[in-house]
Amino acid sequence: MSLTVPVGSDHQLARLLQTGIVLEEVVEARAARHAREIPGLEEDVREMLAAAAEESAEHRRRLEELVDELDAETIPFEEIETLVEAQYEADEDFDGVLYDQLCNEETAYKFYDDLIDAVESSDVRFGVDRERLLDALASIREEEAEGVEEVTRLMETGR
Repeated sequence: MSLTVPVGSDHQLARLLQTGIVLEEVVEARAARHAREIPGLEEDVREMLAAAAEESAEHRRRLEELVDELDAETIPFEEIETLVEAQYEADEDFDGVLYDQLCNEETAYKFYDDLIDAVESSDVRFGVDRERLLDALASIREEEAEGVEEVTRLMETGR
């Protein structure tokens, strides 16, 4: 499924929103794991990771509400968390954690930016209000941009 073309149906929109949910689940699971398990993290890094996990959980909840209106199922967070822990291991030093978080935040930002473009270029009437959908996606995209800025600031201070 490509984001280079307009979204053509409710089914396609639901799948794209579910992709966003999985992306948020990955970010949430990794940030929470790093904050909880890596010894010696500076308190501001640990707080940033905890906030990122909370934010991702909120983004996931908002996306799930949109998917519910489209009558599609999502993947339970517990299944994704287990897969993430088994498949992805970031370096367990400060730079590795921060680079990992930066990559997650940038990936999410780009995904939402592309999804907004694909929805805006579509002339399909969706089962969810278009303005509400775009407002939710734009808000999430902005929060991801703020996350990129926060991680970048921490990296610049040598944390």
